[in-house]
Amino acid sequence: MDAEKLRAELQYKAVRSSGPGGQNVNKVASKVVVTFDVNASAALDDEEKERVREKLASRLTSAFVLMIAADDDRSQLTNKEIATRRLLDLVRKALLVPKKRKPTKVPRAVIEKRIKAKRTTSEIKKNRRKPEF
Repeated sequence: MDAEKLRAELQYKAVRSSGPGGQNVNKVASKVVVTFDVNASAALDDEEKERVREKLASRLTSAFVLMIAADDDRSQLTNKEIATRRLLDLVRKALLVPKKRKPTKVPRAVIEKRIKAKRTTSEIKKNRRKPEF
């Protein structure tokens, strides 16, 4: 993934933010919505696109567009930076390939210890029984 190419492909849209803020909310479009079209991206190769579509399936639209909104700050510029950072982090996390798990063998000493403990418990329980004549 080329982060600079990906940044160039992002589309920004400023909308009016909801919530508290008085008259400022009604006048200023400080909320920023960033959209990223996964299928049309040149920053990702086909394998990476497939991984992003798979990992972020619940966050993508039906046209495979990822949308991130930020209205944390009253400044549009700050919200733009926050939304961009969130989107890049999300794509980076989606592209991480998990390590393959190596199956390990249980050591012989551990198996013997478990069997010895079972034998000891069995002996203790045997000794609690009434003697047979």
